[in-house]
Parts: sequence; C-alpha cells; structure tokens
Amino acid sequence: MYNVKIYVTYKESILDPQGEAVRGAVHRMGFDEIEDIRMGKYFEIKVAKQADRTVEETIETICDKLLANVVMESYRYEIEAVKETV
Repeated sequence: MYNVKIYVTYKESILDPQGEAVRGAVHRMGFDEIEDIRMGKYFEIKVAKQADRTVEETIETICDKLLANVVMESYRYEIEAVKETV
C-alpha cells in the first residue's frame, strides 16, 4: 500500500487570479513583504500494489487525464510506502 500526495498548480506562465486576490488581501492585512501567492489543488490517494503497472504509472495517468489540465497546470507528487501491520 502507498500513500500518495499530489500537488497541482498553475504553470508559471499562467495568471493565477485566485492567488492574486489572496495576495491583495494579505497586503491589506499589512504583510507587504509577501511578493507572490500561487494557489492550487492538493490530493491524497491510497494506492494498492498492482502486478501490471507501477504506482508512478498509475498516478501519472490519473494526473494527466483527470486531476490536472496539463495545458495550464503542472503537478508533482510524493509516494510513501505504508508499512503493513499484521
């Protein structure tokens, strides 16, 4: 079993209007030292071992086809093996 954490964000070349709105609010709170805020999506997925494909292949396919709009967004993920208890 694996725990996978997936982070999806707009590519640097894409305007992030939500991030800009939050940055404006942060500045109005008096935190002028904040230069940039980018917002995104976060997913946690539990993946069972498969005989026919790797965890990476599974996650890449899910991200490419469902979780991220790869034209506008990029993603990264972290895979952690879960110790099975008896």
